[in-house]
Amino acid sequence: MNGGIRFFRTIQVKLIIIYVLLILIAMQLIGVYFISTMKTSLTSNFTNNMNEQANLLTDIAAQTLSNQPEKPGNPGEQTREEYLGMLVSNLFSINEAEIQVMDVSGKVLATSSQSHQSYIGKKNTSLAVSRALQGIPDNEEEIIDEDGQRKKIIAKPVVYSDKIVGAVYLIASMKDLYRTVDRINRIFMSGMLFALGLTGVLGILLAHTITNPIKALTRQAAGVAEGRFDQQVPVLGDDEIGRLSEVFNNMTMRLRDALSANEEEKEKIASILSNMSDGVVAADERGIVIISNRRAREMLRRDDCEGMRLNELFRIDESPLASLPRGSDQPAVIYHLQSEGEEDELLRVTLTPIHRREHGISGTIAVLQDITEQERLEQSRREFVANVSHELRTPLTTIKSYAEALDEGAMDERELGQRFVGVIRNETERMIRLVTDLLHLSRLDSNQGLLRRQQTNVPEMLEEVADRFSFQMRKKAIRAAVHVEDGITTVWLDRDQIDQVLDNLVSNAIKYTLDGGRIEITARRVHARAAGTEFTTRGSGADDQGRLNARADNEAGDQGRQGPPSIAISVKDTGIGIPKRDLGRIFDRFYRVDKARSRSMGGTGLGLSIAREIVKAHGGTIALDSELNEGTTVTVVLPLITGGETA
Repeated sequence: MNGGIRFFRTIQVKLIIIYVLLILIAMQLIGVYFISTMKTSLTSNFTNNMNEQANLLTDIAAQTLSNQPEKPGNPGEQTREEYLGMLVSNLFSINEAEIQVMDVSGKVLATSSQSHQSYIGKKNTSLAVSRALQGIPDNEEEIIDEDGQRKKIIAKPVVYSDKIVGAVYLIASMKDLYRTVDRINRIFMSGMLFALGLTGVLGILLAHTITNPIKALTRQAAGVAEGRFDQQVPVLGDDEIGRLSEVFNNMTMRLRDALSANEEEKEKIASILSNMSDGVVAADERGIVIISNRRAREMLRRDDCEGMRLNELFRIDESPLASLPRGSDQPAVIYHLQSEGEEDELLRVTLTPIHRREHGISGTIAVLQDITEQERLEQSRREFVANVSHELRTPLTTIKSYAEALDEGAMDERELGQRFVGVIRNETERMIRLVTDLLHLSRLDSNQGLLRRQQTNVPEMLEEVADRFSFQMRKKAIRAAVHVEDGITTVWLDRDQIDQVLDNLVSNAIKYTLDGGRIEITARRVHARAAGTEFTTRGSGADDQGRLNARADNEAGDQGRQGPPSIAISVKDTGIGIPKRDLGRIFDRFYRVDKARSRSMGGTGLGLSIAREIVKAHGGTIALDSELNEGTTVTVVLPLITGGETA
């Protein structure tokens, strides 16, 4: 059923039906006009013929009916009725027609019909005859007799010397006329049916010439919709359909090129999004995420962001997002704090509206930037400036105070003046040490400090370090021990700078070890993997750091499958240790665990920072492990260099 309905809705059937209907309507109009004109013409000719005979008969019968016949011969030999009977029977004859001649009273004097001879002498009472006897010249009417035949009646008055002397009555059958009209109708209908059949065949051929290229275009369009661009529509002519085929082929090629370029752009954009260091999240006009790159999911620690709302994703209210669809072109910036364990990450989220031509704002792009390190560096810079200012202000304030005291008369008392001068000298030396350390750090930060590597005997270097601090250790009854693993003799390093690192570590160990404590200096071989696990610039918890050093100890005996061997130098004490909360910042500049005690001991808070930079310049790592009230172990891992290069 549906197939039949679909068939009748095709262009081919519509063209055939329209073509046939046009021909049918045209032929019907022509047929109606032609047959109507033909019928009118035949009827007019038939009527004119009857009128002509009636007029001729009235002229001839006028003398007879006036009793003044003008004919040759003896009038007595033939009566008026006989003369009129012979006249209508022989001179006037119309096919299947009857002619009657009546006197002024309407009595029938003669008739041409042999079957109606009995009408002679009787009056004709028809309306047409009555009107003719009254002098009305045109009396015509059509009747249908008992046999169902259509007949034409004409009655005309017979006038002689302006006097009505009788009437002529003609009644003729129109059967032949209508038979002729019916025959013409049949001929026309036959011709019309033949023409319609021929028109249908021609319509089918014409429809095929139009619909076949359209079907080919439809198939090609379906192929293009499915992604097949390699086929071409055949161009069958130079007409409109042929031109359409050429344009469609051209459109297919341009569409293929455009889609290819679009795919390339999509791949480029996808590649750019995948490899961007910033996270990107795109949302539609309702604020629902439709796409996100890998970096954004990593920052937000989610496997999938699609389908979420932006305010839920960033845990914010709707106000920053609601201002974007109102036409604001300025991006909105929010900060999202992402917490994981003890560390927090700060994300800077820039929300920018997506504009689409004639549709306003159709979505939002959120660009995520991890500014944790930037914020940490900024905080470190602020703290560094504050610490430097504080470290310089304290001795300067002291110097100023004692200088004012000397100026106010303390110089007059020799003992007091010498003590004040001594304080000024100590504070000045402290500032010199601070500035010297800052300059040293600056050179290390800018890679301006060249390493002057030389072949160094490790056992000898460690023994010398212990000797340099033997006096301070004896004062606090601290026992010292130096252990060097067998096989470690000489290495290439910058002896002066490594001495500075070791002096700083041993000095700190002595400062924070109680009387009667113990300090151990050890050297052992480790491999690249152990070295890599020990490096830290932001201290972890003591448990984590202990595990790192334990792993280094466990791997110290492994073969060097993962890189060149290194040497690990550790300084271990039994001092007061470092609280777990301070381990993360122990290598920061100017950071002190016990600020008052460190300053009173002459420390600048830069020793571990300088040590870290020196070790890093050697390509090594430094790690610190500490337990509160149990002791601290600092391990420096240096790669073994085979030659005396200068870095």
